[in-house]
Amino acid sequence: MMNADSKGVNLHAEAYSVADQAKASDENWGFHLDLERIWTEIRAVRIWLLAIVLLALLTGLVVTLLMTPLYRATTRIEVSQITANVTSIDSLKNDSRISAQQYLNTQYELLASNFMAARVADAGNLLRDEEFIEAANLDQAQGVTARDVQTVLLDGISVSPIDQSSLVDIEFSSASPAVSAKVANLWAAEFIKANYEKRFGANIEAREFLSKQIAELRERLAISEKELVGYANANGILVLQQGGDGEGSETATQTLIASDLMALNEALATAVTDRITTEASMIAGDFPAQDPRNALRAELASKEAELASLRANFGPKFPPLLEKEAEIASLKASLGSDSRAAFRAVSARERELRSKLEEAKGRFLGQQDLTIQYGILKREVDTNRQLYDALLQRFKELEASGAGQNNIELIDSADLPQAPYSPQLLLNMLIALAAGIALAVGLVYARVMLSQTVKDPQDVTRKLGLPVLGIIPKSTADDIRVEIMTRSSELSEAYKSARTNLTFLTPHGAPQVMMFASSVPSEGKSISCLAMATSFVHLGKKTLLIDADLRNSRMQGLIGEGLESNGGLVSLLTNSTSTLAEKVTTLDNYGFDFIDHGHTPPNPVELLAGSRFKDLLDEARQRYDIIIIDSAPMLSLADAVVLSRAVDGVIYVIESDRIKLRAIGNAINRLTRSGAQVYGTIITKLSVNNAGYGYGYGYGYGYGPGPDEAAEPKPA
Repeated sequence: MMNADSKGVNLHAEAYSVADQAKASDENWGFHLDLERIWTEIRAVRIWLLAIVLLALLTGLVVTLLMTPLYRATTRIEVSQITANVTSIDSLKNDSRISAQQYLNTQYELLASNFMAARVADAGNLLRDEEFIEAANLDQAQGVTARDVQTVLLDGISVSPIDQSSLVDIEFSSASPAVSAKVANLWAAEFIKANYEKRFGANIEAREFLSKQIAELRERLAISEKELVGYANANGILVLQQGGDGEGSETATQTLIASDLMALNEALATAVTDRITTEASMIAGDFPAQDPRNALRAELASKEAELASLRANFGPKFPPLLEKEAEIASLKASLGSDSRAAFRAVSARERELRSKLEEAKGRFLGQQDLTIQYGILKREVDTNRQLYDALLQRFKELEASGAGQNNIELIDSADLPQAPYSPQLLLNMLIALAAGIALAVGLVYARVMLSQTVKDPQDVTRKLGLPVLGIIPKSTADDIRVEIMTRSSELSEAYKSARTNLTFLTPHGAPQVMMFASSVPSEGKSISCLAMATSFVHLGKKTLLIDADLRNSRMQGLIGEGLESNGGLVSLLTNSTSTLAEKVTTLDNYGFDFIDHGHTPPNPVELLAGSRFKDLLDEARQRYDIIIIDSAPMLSLADAVVLSRAVDGVIYVIESDRIKLRAIGNAINRLTRSGAQVYGTIITKLSVNNAGYGYGYGYGYGYGPGPDEAAEPKPA
C-alpha cells in the first residue's frame, strides 16, 4: 500500500510539472533519433527498402552489361636520381639542390604531362592510326585533331609509383588490348628517349664548353711557366723548396743561396762551440773523452805516482828518481804544446767560417726582393695548372660517361592484355549494393527526420514532457464493445493498465473528475472514455460518463442502438429546472451511468462556460466516485479549453502515427495556458510493427472505429 501511495505521489508531481515541460519542449522540435524509432521506420517501409536495394543491384547489373570492356597494359621503368654538374668547381651562382622525393615527383608529373602526350602522339603517328582512333571512339568524319588524340592519351594513361622503390608503372587503358600495349610501351620508350636526349645534349654542350676552356687555360699555363723560368734564369734563382703563409702567398724560401747561408750558419755555431770547449779544457785541463791528450794525462799521473814513491824511499840524487823527473817534465811540455795547437786550430776555423757567413748573408739579402716577384709568378703558374687539371679531369669524366648512360631504364615491357579489367561485375554490384543501402538509409533517415507524428510512446515524453498513462494496441475486432466488455481481452487489459496508472496520479487515487480530450476526431477519445468508465466499474467504482461533445458526438452511437436521448447535457445546461437525476441513464450492460449530449446547440461554448455546468459537476461529485467527461476535439475550438477549467485534470488521447507533434503540443499548450491540469496521455491504435509496441503489453492487435465511426472515412 505504501508503494502504491509513493508511486501515486510521484505521478502526481510529474503531472503537475507537465505544463512547464511542455513549454520547454515547444522551444526545440528537433527530432530525437534512436534505434527503436529507426527500427520502426525500417519495418514500416521494409518493402520499399528491399525494392530500392534490388533496383540498385539491377541498375548495377545493367550498367555493367552496357559498359565498354577496357583493357589495361602496364610497362615498368626504373627512375634513378642523378646529379648533373658540369665541373666539380663551385659556380658563382648557387645550384638548387632537390631531394630524391622531389626529383621522383618531378618525373611522375612529366610522365603524365601534355609534353609526353604530344611526343607519344607524334612518335606513334596516332593521328592517322585507325586502330587507335577506333579504340578511342573518335569520329573521323568530323575530323580528328592532335588535341583530341592528346586528350584521349591523357585520359587513358596513369602513373603508379611503387612504394619504397624507384620503380614506376605506366598504365594505359583502352577498348583495344593491342592499342593499350602499344601506347604503354611507346610511352615508356619516349620518356626514356626524352630523358636520354636531355642528358646527352647537356654532355655535348659541357664538352664543347670545357674544350674551349681547356685550350685557353693550356695557353695561359704555358705563358706563365715561360715567364717564371725566364725570371729565375735572368736573376740566377735556383729554388730548392717552396714556402708560404698558408693563405696562398707563396715565395721562394729555399733557394741555393739560402741553403748555403743556413749551412754556414750551422758550421759557424759548431766552430764557436768547439773553440769555447777547447779553451775551457785548456784552462781546466779537462779534455773530452775521445781527446788523445787524455792518454798523456793518464801517463803523466802514473809517472808522478812513481816519482812520489821514489822520493819517499830514496834521496834526491838517486838516479832513477832523476830519470822519473825528466820523464814527467817531458810529458808536461808535450801536453801543453798539444793544447795550444788545438786552440789555435779551432780559432782559425771560427774566423774563416764567420767570414764566409758574412759573404753569404750579403748575397741572400740582395736576392730577397727577387724571390717575392718569383713567388707571384709561381702562384700564377700553380693556379693555372690547378684549373687546367680540374677541367681536364671533368672532360675525361664526361667522355667516360658519355651519352650512352641513362638514369631511366626499361624494366618490363607491356604484354598484350588477355582479359578486360573493367567493368568488374563483382565490384559494380558491391557499389550498387552500397548505393542501394545508402538510399535506403537516406529514406529511413528522411522519414525519421520529417515524420513528426507519435510512432514511439517515448516521443510524447521526450518532445511534450508528458507521461504516458496508457498504450492501447490497434484492434481488428468487428465489434469493439465486445472487446471492451470482455475482461480477459487484450484491449480490456490495456485499458485496465491505463486505469491503474490513473489511480496513481494523486495521493488519493484517480482524479474524481477527468476530461478526455484529443486533437482531432477519430483518435479513439470516445472509445477510451467508454473503456475507462467500464474499467472503473470493474474496480467497483460508481462511475458517471458525460458526453460533452456538443458539436459532433459519437458516444451515443458507440454505446449502442436503442438508447433514447432525454435531452441530455444540453437540457441540463439550458433548463434550470432539469435535475441531474432526470437526465442520467443507467447502462446495465456497462454498469455505469451516462448523460448523453442531447441536441446540438447553436452556442456550445457559452453553455459549457456558464456556471450551470460547474454546479452540475459539484452535484455529481457528491453522488459518484469517478466522473469521466468526453469533450469535443481541440482543433481550433474552445469547448475543451472551457471544460478543462471545471475538471480536476485532462487525459489527452493521441492516435499513433497520425497527428504532428507540433499540433499536439500547441493544443496541450492551449490547455495549460488556461490553467488546466494535463495529467498525461493515452496512446491509441498502436500498430504491432511500432517500436513502442510491447511497451507493457505485447498485444498483437488494437482496435478500429465503433459502429458509428465505421461509417465515417478515417482521415489520412
